[in-house]
Amino acid sequence: MNTKVSISGVEFKNPVTVASGTFGSGMEYSEFVDLGRLGAVTTKGVASVPWEGNPTPRVAEVKSGMLNAIGLQNPGIDTFIKRDIPFLRKYDTRIIVNVCGHEPKEYVEVVERLSTEDVDMLEINVSCPNVKAGGITLGTEPKSVESITRDIKAKAKQPVIIKLSPNVTDITEIARAAEAGGADGVSLINTITGMKIDVNRRKFVLANKTGGMSGPAIHPVAVRMVYQVANAVNIPIIGMGGVTDTEDALELIMAGATMLAVGTSNFNNPYTTIEIIDGITEYMRNNNVSDIHELIGCVK
Repeated sequence: MNTKVSISGVEFKNPVTVASGTFGSGMEYSEFVDLGRLGAVTTKGVASVPWEGNPTPRVAEVKSGMLNAIGLQNPGIDTFIKRDIPFLRKYDTRIIVNVCGHEPKEYVEVVERLSTEDVDMLEINVSCPNVKAGGITLGTEPKSVESITRDIKAKAKQPVIIKLSPNVTDITEIARAAEAGGADGVSLINTITGMKIDVNRRKFVLANKTGGMSGPAIHPVAVRMVYQVANAVNIPIIGMGGVTDTEDALELIMAGATMLAVGTSNFNNPYTTIEIIDGITEYMRNNNVSDIHELIGCVK
C-alpha cells in the first residue's frame, strides 16, 4: 500500500503532520511519539525576533474544544536555527517551518534566513495583524494575500504553503489569491475567532477577550472549507481543524486534502498522530485501497 504523498516535489512518507502551535518543534512530544513516523513536523510559528505573546490568562477550555490567545509566542529565528532545526534533523521526517510576522518585511526576513537552512517547506501564517495596515489581519484581504505570497516566493528557496484563516466571507477567494501569488499550496483552516465569559465573575476568561477556537467543534467547518478550496484552486491542500481520529482525517482527505494536520488533539492524546497513521493504513487494507491518491478528493 502506498501512503506517500508529495507537494511541490517534496515527498512525505504519509499524509500526517501536526498543526503549528500544538507541537512546539517536537521536543516535548518526542518522549511519546516517534517523530520519524510522521510525514512531517510542522513547527510553532517563527518570527524575525522573539515574541512574548499575549498576557495571561490566554487559554480556556470550552465545550468540544479550546480557545487560545497565545499571541504566537516564540524565541525568534536565531534560537530556532541554533536549537530546533538540529534537533528535528535527527529524525527521518520532513520539516515544515511556520513563519509569522507583523508586516510583510518581517515575513521576508525569516524566509531569507531559512533559505540556506535544511528545512523542507515553509507555512506562512497570514492570520497575523498587519501593523502597516492599521491592524487588519493579512489573511482576510485577497490583495494582501496575493502580494505577500508574491514577495515571499521571490525570496524563498523552499516550497511555500499559505495558511488560510476561516474568518472570512469566502475562503475560496483568499485561496485563489494565494494561488495567483505563486503559492505552492494552502493549509486550512486556522482557528475560528471566539469568546468566553465567566458568568460568576462577569469578566472575560481570556485577557485578550477573544481567542482562536479549535478542537472537534470546528471539524465540520474545516471539511466544508477544504472541499470548497479543493474545487476552486489547482494547488495542494493541507487540511486541519478538529482532527481527533482516523475518520476525521479521512474526511479531510476525501474532501480534497493531500495532507492533514493534527492540532488540539495532541494536548489530550499525544498519540493521536500515530493512531491516525496506523488507522489510515488499516482503512486502506480493509477497503482494498492500494494508493492513498485513490482517496484524495474522491467525494464530489
